[in-house]
Amino acid sequence: MVYSIKGLKRTIGILCLSASLLPASTRAQDKTATISRKGYTLVFTDKSPDLDSTVRARLISTFFTVYPAEAKKYNKNTIKKVAFVIDPAYDGVAATSGSVITYNPEWFRKHPGDIDVVTHEAMHVVQAYPEYNPGWLTEGIADYVRATMGVDNPGANWTLPEYNEKQSYKNAYRITARFLIWLEKHKNKDLVVKLDKAMRTNTYTDGIWKELTGKTVDELWSEYGANPAL
Repeated sequence: MVYSIKGLKRTIGILCLSASLLPASTRAQDKTATISRKGYTLVFTDKSPDLDSTVRARLISTFFTVYPAEAKKYNKNTIKKVAFVIDPAYDGVAATSGSVITYNPEWFRKHPGDIDVVTHEAMHVVQAYPEYNPGWLTEGIADYVRATMGVDNPGANWTLPEYNEKQSYKNAYRITARFLIWLEKHKNKDLVVKLDKAMRTNTYTDGIWKELTGKTVDELWSEYGANPAL
């Protein structure tokens, strides 16, 4: 009986030692973590064998900093549970589908400071548009939010581009974001909130620009081009 207990202990010890040598992504206790703070929950799944622990901590911290703030300003009814998936099989930077955001760990190996990818992608969850049309405005709003609510854009050397005549408001992302910032400064300080609401309620039309500013979007872009200073 004593021998059996010792044998059992030895077997358990071997199993534990073997498990400790496995990559983190294959150990069940490390693969997925569920974190809840102040009414919001993040389910963090790491499929990468070597995601930097500092990057992981910053991804989580940034979510709990920006997502509640985005929800408060743009959509108080947004979903309260979001999933992050760190997936080496994904070859983009990040992508959002519903409440699931997929990240490429290789991007963070090369750009560990680009933490406000979270700010942009989390805004896509908040947007929850029934139709992402026009796409340029969808992405422009997400980058506008990154520009205005990001936690460390300087750490990623992420800035809004200066205007040039080759640009169009339909270029999306940072070009559209800068245009939106200019519009709020010169035309309507609540413009983005109202555009975002119209997109989410599926009431957006081209006429909304004139309704909110007195001019069409093309007229606004021409005025912006003539005096683009922020």
